[in-house]
Amino acid sequence: MEFIPVRIYAHEQPEGYRLLVDRVWPRGVSKVNARLDDWAKQIAPSTELRKWYGHDPAKAEEFNRRYIAELDANPETPDFLQKIRKLDTDKVLLLFGAKDEADNNATVLADYLKEKIG
Repeated sequence: MEFIPVRIYAHEQPEGYRLLVDRVWPRGVSKVNARLDDWAKQIAPSTELRKWYGHDPAKAEEFNRRYIAELDANPETPDFLQKIRKLDTDKVLLLFGAKDEADNNATVLADYLKEKIG
């Protein structure tokens, strides 16, 4: 299974299971246009972590560490992982709203899922 971080605002997006991985709904995107299969806000970074990070590149490494710690401690993570394992798809699109396409929660989550699921 391939986990692909994709900015929800991108005009061209690959096919696959569409999973929004932000805690807050992306501005300016209608639920119809989002074409989501699911919204996994329960595994998104906490509000406190998201506000602390503020997409400051200098904090990216520490954000990654803290977000992985949140995922490991989150009681929702085992059920989320099980749900992902059961998907009948080759590609899971991890949709996010951040402007930074390299350092964001979806890229961290993609690496996490590769490690946990393969």
